[in-house]
Amino acid sequence: MPVLPGWLTDPLWDRFAALLPERPAVDPAHPLGCHRPRIGDRIVFDKLLQLLRFGCSYQAISDTTCSATTIRNRRDEWIRLGVFARLKQIALESYDRIVGLELDRIAVDGSITKAPGGGEVAGRSPVDRGKQGLKRSGMTDGYGIPLGRVLAGANRHDSPLLAPTLDLLEHLGPLPDDITVHLDAGYDSDKTRTELAARNLHGRIAHKGEKAPIQASERWHVERTHAWQNAFHRLARCYERRANVANAFFDLADTIITVRSLIRRAWTSHRWDHRPERRP
Repeated sequence: MPVLPGWLTDPLWDRFAALLPERPAVDPAHPLGCHRPRIGDRIVFDKLLQLLRFGCSYQAISDTTCSATTIRNRRDEWIRLGVFARLKQIALESYDRIVGLELDRIAVDGSITKAPGGGEVAGRSPVDRGKQGLKRSGMTDGYGIPLGRVLAGANRHDSPLLAPTLDLLEHLGPLPDDITVHLDAGYDSDKTRTELAARNLHGRIAHKGEKAPIQASERWHVERTHAWQNAFHRLARCYERRANVANAFFDLADTIITVRSLIRRAWTSHRWDHRPERRP
């Protein structure tokens, strides 16, 4: 049973493989030319998908085809090359070209998850008896496509993370003239309104002390995206101690969410080779 359906993993791998440099199976510089051949990139890529989805350890996912050390080394190599970040950017550009990002209305919100291993972006969680936790300040478009996130300790408040989260809009190219940012009551402050005004953004902020269903505004899109991300157990319970590794797994998960949404929304209006027989 594959960790993800073939109609999703195959286009992901095709684009991922195009970003990788060519490497010989056997190092020609080896004096004897008889050392073990290099493990295939596709094998390691599938292992990373399993790690992301199941959240297990590297030792648990390793087998005779690939060791835990190889998975870590190849992961770090791809992070240094910026492959994960570039893959996410390509997915966003493809979605914007075919379906269109709804950037006139965006939503920002924080989500706290567990981080039992601690690390660079972990802190005492106020909702988990002071255990180590991770907070992500996520930003989505009007449909819920993840545009980026800022990672911090679970003890950080949402509002100070708003500015660095909105800075991620600069990487999206031309933006609409009129953008509305939907925020919950945690951002209800003059400082937040001043920050939005300085960026020429309109804010729709829930008021403290006033009960309102989440459906009353457009904030539910970012809440749904947090749920999509937490379906990947590697993100819901993060054992990675380095920020760049955690961000790489988030980039991979965001790419999967974006491509899945692209295929689902384009299924009724486009035809292509290997199109799923049923709408995903």
